[in-house]
Amino acid sequence: MSQPQNVIESVFREEYGRIIATLIRISGSFDLAEEALQEAFAAAVSDWPEQGPPNNPGAWLTTVAHRKLIDAIRREKTRSDKHGELEFETQRLQPDVELEVMEDTVEYPDDRLKLIFTCCHPSLTQETRVALTLRTLGGLTTAEIARAFLIPETTLAQRLVRAKNKIRLAGIPYQVPPVELLPQRLASVQAVIYLIFNEGYSSSAGEGLVRNDLCAEAIRLARVLTKLSPDEPENFGLLALMLLQNSRRHARTDQDGQLVTLEDQDRTLWDQTEIREGLELTERALRRGQVGSYQLQAAIASLHAEAKSASETDWAQIAALYRELMRLNSSPIIALNHAAAVAMAEGPETGLALVDAVGSSGKLDNYHLFHAARADLLRRLGRNSEANVAYERAIALTTNQVEKTYMLKRIGEMNERVH
Repeated sequence: MSQPQNVIESVFREEYGRIIATLIRISGSFDLAEEALQEAFAAAVSDWPEQGPPNNPGAWLTTVAHRKLIDAIRREKTRSDKHGELEFETQRLQPDVELEVMEDTVEYPDDRLKLIFTCCHPSLTQETRVALTLRTLGGLTTAEIARAFLIPETTLAQRLVRAKNKIRLAGIPYQVPPVELLPQRLASVQAVIYLIFNEGYSSSAGEGLVRNDLCAEAIRLARVLTKLSPDEPENFGLLALMLLQNSRRHARTDQDGQLVTLEDQDRTLWDQTEIREGLELTERALRRGQVGSYQLQAAIASLHAEAKSASETDWAQIAALYRELMRLNSSPIIALNHAAAVAMAEGPETGLALVDAVGSSGKLDNYHLFHAARADLLRRLGRNSEANVAYERAIALTTNQVEKTYMLKRIGEMNERVH
C-alpha cells in the first residue's frame, strides 16, 4: 500500500470524529457535514498521490471540507431563495456561527464532546444512540454498522435518518450539557460506549464469539472521552474495564474457534500491555474517591488479571466487590454475577441457592446466561439431569453459535460420564 493511502487511512481513523464534529457545529447539519467531509477525502485520494501528503493531513482535510461546506450551504440558500422553498431551513439545525465568520475561521476547536452528547441524547432510543455514535464519531459506514448488529442496511439507514430528523425538529442542543445535567447525560454516553464494546466482546448472534473491530472502536471512543472529560473518574473506570476484558481476547477461543471459559484460559495469551494500562487506570480512578459502577467492575477485572492462575483468584474479594456494585445498581444481572462469585468462593451449593433466589423474580427467565450459570453449578454438583434441562433452556435462548456449541459439548460430556 502506498504512503499516501496509508496516511489517508490513518487520518480517517484518527481524525474523522474531530473533523465531522467541527463541520456539524459550523453547518448545523449532519448530512451537509458528512457530504463535505466525503468530498474532502475524495480530494485527498486524488491529490495526495501526486503532490504528496500535507504536513498536517487533519488540518488539510478540515480546511478543504470547510470550504466545500460553505459552497454547499450557499448553493442550498440560493436554491431556497430562488424557489421560495423551506427545504434549506428544514434540513438543518441552527448553526452557531454566521457564514461570513465561517470563511475567516482558522482555528478548529475540538467539538467531539458536544457531538458525543448530541448522539447520546436521552430522547433517542438506545439502539439509535449506538448507531449514530458509530456513524458520526467512528466514521463507520451504514453497511458496516448494520453487519455488526446483524440488521438490514435499509433498517439502519432509516433509523439514522429518523435520529437526525429528531435532533433537528426537537431542537436538541449541540453542546455539553449544563453542570446539573452532566452526570445523568455522561452516564448515557458511557452506557453507549460499553454497549458497543459488549456487542464486540460477546457477539449477540452469528458464528463468531468476538467482534474485535467493535471492541477496538469502543476503546477508542472511551479514550476520546477521557481526554475530553478528564475530571470524571468513571470515564477512566470504563476505559480500564474494557482494556482488562479485551486483554483476554486471544485466549477466549481455541484454534478451532471454540469457547474457552475464564478458568480454563491460557493466561500467557493475555495482553500484558493492556493489563498494565488497565490496572494503572483503575487505581488512578479509585484514588479520586468517587467510586462508580465502572470503577468497581474494573476492580473486579483487575483481580482476575492479577491472578497467575484460576485457582489463585481472590473470589471472596470479587464477591465483596459485587456486593458493593449491587448497592449502587440493583440489577438482577449483577446479582447473578455476585452469586457466581460466591459459588467460586464458598462452593457451588451456596452459589446455586443464590442463583435460584435471583431467578425467583422471573426477570431472568429469558436471559440465557442465567440458565447457563444454573447448568454449570448443577453440573459441578453432579445433578446432571437437572443440568441438562438448564443447558437446553440456555441453548434455546442463545443466538451465538460458539456459545451453543460449548453448551452442547458440556451436555455430551455429562452423558458420556453417565454411560
